[in-house]
Amino acid sequence: MASPPPSGSPAGRLSRRGLLGAALAAAGGAALTGCSGRGGTVDGGTALRFLGPNTAESLRPLTDAYRTARPRSRVDYTAIPPTQLSDVLQLRLTAKDTAIDVYFADQPRVPALAARGFLTDLGATRHGTVARARAAVSEEQYTASSWDGHLWSLPLWTSTQYLFHNTRLLNAAGVRPPHADPADRWTWEEVTEAGRRTQDRTGAQYALVLEQIQSYYCLQPLVEGLGGGSGITGDDMLTPAVTTDGWVRAMTWYGRLFADGLAPRAVTQAQTSSLFSTGKAAFFVGGPSKLSEFAAVKGLDWGVAPLPYFADGRPVTPTGSWSIGVNPYSLNAEEAGRFTEFASLDPEGNLASVAVSPLIPANREAFDRYAADLERHATRATEGVPRIMRHELAHTAVSRPRSIGYTQFETVMGSAFSDIRNGSPADSRLADAADELVRTWERLR
Repeated sequence: MASPPPSGSPAGRLSRRGLLGAALAAAGGAALTGCSGRGGTVDGGTALRFLGPNTAESLRPLTDAYRTARPRSRVDYTAIPPTQLSDVLQLRLTAKDTAIDVYFADQPRVPALAARGFLTDLGATRHGTVARARAAVSEEQYTASSWDGHLWSLPLWTSTQYLFHNTRLLNAAGVRPPHADPADRWTWEEVTEAGRRTQDRTGAQYALVLEQIQSYYCLQPLVEGLGGGSGITGDDMLTPAVTTDGWVRAMTWYGRLFADGLAPRAVTQAQTSSLFSTGKAAFFVGGPSKLSEFAAVKGLDWGVAPLPYFADGRPVTPTGSWSIGVNPYSLNAEEAGRFTEFASLDPEGNLASVAVSPLIPANREAFDRYAADLERHATRATEGVPRIMRHELAHTAVSRPRSIGYTQFETVMGSAFSDIRNGSPADSRLADAADELVRTWERLR
């Protein structure tokens, strides 16, 4: 895949503007297709407009299930590329666009969306929703969908990450593959040593590949595991804390992965999993979507283990995913609220949302049924997955920080991670990032 032009270049700005314009046009056009009258009324019923980053095919079981449950309602889903969703939502919700009823909200962005008036307070507008949500999802998922004591969205999915290993490569190098038992979890030191040995003895190109190669979601566990904190602190969660000892140590280790040739520099996130599936890497860190992807690769001998931790730290795994919320300018607020509850709080609806994808449902009952199904259909490669998933979500999972400045934080830190990956010293680059966050967040105070 060709790399896009730099965002600061004229070509990059034109490309982004053109893509965003196309996305807005597509979203607006799709939202009006087949609708007549105010608020999406069609054929005497209601047509809800649903916006998000996932494909329409992956959400069709959910929208079909809702149509079955409420035959006079229809959900028209419009997919927006993930990199453009935030811009599309900001432009349309700032304009008080009524042609969106329900939309996906990345959980750490819920505070900013709520603060700007872009989400409906579900606790204030829907009787009993708070009690049903507390009963149906974990406290962590409830909190991730809330802000300032109010429930602004409902969790659809949760997440975790695994350490995948190429069994054939490790065996050829004389390395015992890691065990799937969380009690026998490897350290990052063991992973890098085993990966380096595998490189030396088999000619493998890389020791370790990270799926989300420079994303905060993927790197947060490294820092938190060393006691570095999330990177955001203060009563208003607008004070940067990215120069702690844990941050510097974790990011120094991260930078060395690339400097020492253990991990690839010149690849994008879209290319990372292919390095593992084609046998070029001993280890790979990725999420549940990779289970089905790697299972479909003929001849790939692989297994799954818990995410590692540093020898003098503690196990930490990332979690969190998407919630869904109701546009406060929707003309179909009542039906939009019903659909949101069906997708999250109804076990059948929540299971339908993962029927054709490997994502993890947030609903407690749906999760138990999902995990039991994984156990029934486990292969030699995936037999440890349900146990790992249950343990991590119960004991090691840490969500991304909740701040009205999270969007800016993720952007600033993503740039810092990229620079460290490409050779910048961790301590000075993190200090620069902290200074930039202070200036950026001053406008939000």
